[in-house]
Amino acid sequence: MQITKIISVIKQSLSGKELDFTEGSIRLAVILLAIPMMLEMAMESVFALVDLYFVGHLPNSSIAIQTVGLTESVLTIIYSLAVGMSMAATAVVARRVGEKDPIAASKAGMQAIIVAIALNLVISIFAFIYAADILLLMGASPETANEGLMFTRIMMGSSTIIVLLFLINGIFRGAGNAAIAMQSLIIANLFNIILCPVFINGFGPIPAFGLTGAAIATTIGRSVGVCYQIYHLTSGKGLLKPKLIYFKPHFDQIKALLKIAMPGIFQFVIASCSWIFLAQLVATTGGDHGSAGYQTALRLMMFFMLPAWGMSNAAATLVGQNLGAKKLERAEQSVMKTAKYVVIYMLVVMGITFAFGHYFIAFFTNDPVIREVAKTALNIMSAGYIFYGMGMVLVSTFNGAGDTWTPTKVNFFGFWLFQIPLAYFLAKYFDLGPLGVFIAIPVAEVGIAVAGFILFKKGKWKTIDV
Repeated sequence: MQITKIISVIKQSLSGKELDFTEGSIRLAVILLAIPMMLEMAMESVFALVDLYFVGHLPNSSIAIQTVGLTESVLTIIYSLAVGMSMAATAVVARRVGEKDPIAASKAGMQAIIVAIALNLVISIFAFIYAADILLLMGASPETANEGLMFTRIMMGSSTIIVLLFLINGIFRGAGNAAIAMQSLIIANLFNIILCPVFINGFGPIPAFGLTGAAIATTIGRSVGVCYQIYHLTSGKGLLKPKLIYFKPHFDQIKALLKIAMPGIFQFVIASCSWIFLAQLVATTGGDHGSAGYQTALRLMMFFMLPAWGMSNAAATLVGQNLGAKKLERAEQSVMKTAKYVVIYMLVVMGITFAFGHYFIAFFTNDPVIREVAKTALNIMSAGYIFYGMGMVLVSTFNGAGDTWTPTKVNFFGFWLFQIPLAYFLAKYFDLGPLGVFIAIPVAEVGIAVAGFILFKKGKWKTIDV
């Protein structure tokens, strides 16, 4: 009987239907949202892991791995734009759904798409032109910048696809349909997994593109995922029913979205710039092998962390819908229930990482020097998993309520005024090199999680109007 009930819940969570989470069991609501959101975020991390696996077995693996890692680090700036707009779309759409106004929810989602495309086009053109300079600025050697130029250009030039993938998924999540978001990324990843070896190694009439082939495959995969999203968004079968007239700029709505999105974008730009600085610090103090080892460990860590981020996104939808329905106590209870599940997940992941991390690393690279650096990095950075998870839930709570300034301020102090100086001090003045960077990461995350919890208990997020 219990097994039948579990199967029924899983089927319901993956059904692809919009759900109202302002009534019924909070535990069931968290589970229904968390399952597809965890799978969605796991699928997002698979992109980087698939690329890492195939390029890690190329002849110049240290250069290839470093290029993929450094490019992903720079792309986090663009991810910041995507996530910032996605947070705004989720917050506003969820609030309108909670208020039982699907037309306003549809309009908000379409206006978010207009703004995101307009902002990203400028960034992607600039990044395409200066791709080599960006790699050099990140600490890559001239050889790496030359070898990885086309990979970086394709990834940067196609970043609008990345933005749309994040943003439209945010719209679906706000409407309570996390399953479509998950399905789009599963499809995108299947294409990437199939096409990566084809374009990297060549197949039939298709020549071997090497490292560049990974970028081609990933871009095609993500494009297919976006097409799948657009099909479901425009099918007219769901709660959201977009019309062409909704794409006409509505400046009051755009202003309201940007009011939420801009601090959200800054919030993730602050975090992204910190990660970029850390990557550059590792590259300059640890060389190509040190950088490749760090990037390998980071990709693995993100693979385990992103499902927790997906689970945390459940808090954003639950908070948004329940605040829209004026159920403040239910919104807070939803956060605490989500946090409990995230902590349990992170404890399990921590144990798996410590026990089997070196096996995972060996799967992605044959270079013994890269393996050793990656093992050290992964063991140290994984020590903070529980605090990473708590921080994610609290950030999602603030953002789901439309209070994007609070986590922005926490990130500024935690990353720029603490993590970066600490990493630089340990790496340079204590002469620890990359080891100093690895240590600074979990130390800073502990402080960020504690600060977030204190601000959460103060309750200002419950009073935000969107």
